[in-house]
Amino acid sequence: MSDSAPDPGRGPEPAPQPGVPPRVPPGAPPGGAAPDPGAPEVRLGTAEGRWVLLTAVLGSGMAMLDSTVVNVALPHIGRDLDANLAALQWTVNAYMLTLAGLILLGGSLGDRYGRRRVFVIGVVWFALASLLCGVAPDAGVLIAARALQGIGGALLTPGSLALIQAVFHPDDRAGAVGAWSGLGGVASAVGPFVGGWLVDGPGWRWVFLINLPLAAVCVVVALRYVPETRDPAAHGRFDALGAALGALALGAVTYALIAAPDKGASPWVIVPAVAGVLLGAAFVAVERRRANPMLPPGIFAVRQFTAINAVTVFVYAAFSGFFFLAVLQLQVVVGWSALEAGTALLPTTVLMLLLSARSGKVAQRVGARLPLTVGPLLCAVGLLLMTRVGAGADYWRDVLPALVVLGMGMVVLVAPLTATVLASVDVSRAGLASGINNAAARAAGLIAVAALPLLAGMGPDAYRDPAAFSKTFDRAMLMCAGALVVGSALAWATVRGPDRGADAGRAECEYHCGLSSPPLDPGDG
Repeated sequence: MSDSAPDPGRGPEPAPQPGVPPRVPPGAPPGGAAPDPGAPEVRLGTAEGRWVLLTAVLGSGMAMLDSTVVNVALPHIGRDLDANLAALQWTVNAYMLTLAGLILLGGSLGDRYGRRRVFVIGVVWFALASLLCGVAPDAGVLIAARALQGIGGALLTPGSLALIQAVFHPDDRAGAVGAWSGLGGVASAVGPFVGGWLVDGPGWRWVFLINLPLAAVCVVVALRYVPETRDPAAHGRFDALGAALGALALGAVTYALIAAPDKGASPWVIVPAVAGVLLGAAFVAVERRRANPMLPPGIFAVRQFTAINAVTVFVYAAFSGFFFLAVLQLQVVVGWSALEAGTALLPTTVLMLLLSARSGKVAQRVGARLPLTVGPLLCAVGLLLMTRVGAGADYWRDVLPALVVLGMGMVVLVAPLTATVLASVDVSRAGLASGINNAAARAAGLIAVAALPLLAGMGPDAYRDPAAFSKTFDRAMLMCAGALVVGSALAWATVRGPDRGADAGRAECEYHCGLSSPPLDPGDG
């Protein structure tokens, strides 16, 4: 028992955050109010610290590479497996569906059963699913394997950062997280280049098979050098029902949107659409009644938090739609190889790597409202410029200017967005807030990839007809630009005053902010 009585004026202690160790109150030993007495404190400059960092980077790097290289391979996958556009959409969305639905639960499993154990299980799961993707004989098997990959990603993605927070000495955690983030940014930057090289060389199957040696090294190093940690305060039942309902709701709506161009207003579309709405309502009802919900509804009572997540939904829906369709446009319409198309997209990531830290510092001085308003507008201009990219397009004249404007908009936008999410809630809930924001962005991307082809008028075989695809691509870019304008207007109307915690998320965005979702923040370990 504690030898000090609780302070009646402080209210109840916040619930432990999924995927991260509890916060350390003043005067308490490192590791939180209920520390793990056996938890080591590894120093960053030691050999053991470097091995731990390597493990975390390899694990998260696999997931980051996968999220960028698969898009580059889509035209080749479609030709080789005789897959229509709907199958290509599912190749992307099956992964995002299980990842978005389970990422919050994945962190909680690590807290309870051991962060290294769950991380290693996630890496092995991801590798086996990658193997199944690499040998898939048809589109159906590939889609199922991608869904399994997402489950592995939901275990290893929060686990990689949780390892760093739980294992490193408090004085070294910020540096370790910064190094993890920077190296992850490099993985994202080289992803399209590596993916294009593999697709044009040994073939698209190696986009997945390359994960096997990376996973093998990661598992061996983790078991040999990474100590096990867990949160002794983690208790209560897991919200498996909430996770299942959320994933099923997203899956049903996604199925309806993807099937609509081919099936029309048939029972194959109407039934899953209605089921998705009902499952979503059931998810909300379950989360309101649960003692320890995966997605606590009370956090949305904070107006600023709710508003910034709405901005996130519009912004990342546009980003996901763009990156899904752009590689198709560059290969199907412009006629570039997979390597050329993947390399063409590098400027956005390079700009993020070079300028994210500077953007965060500017936001600290001027507040978040201005960059969160201007950033989406710059991105919208970049997408409008992409409508000039058609048959016979020149990279320097047509493609590069659009990507530079888009990249600058992302630089202005993403770091302040992440910091504003963290500053909008009490510091004790930063880990939870970041996880929700990350899941919201992924869910938005899932819906965008499903809905954009339908809204733009792309038929099942659209990507096989360059002229038809080019016209619908232009419509899709206009819609994505419109979503960014809505996000900008929301930010201007709802973000108020200077961002009090503007450097709250700076470690994660010091070198890299995610292109497909905001970076996870572990909280203040």
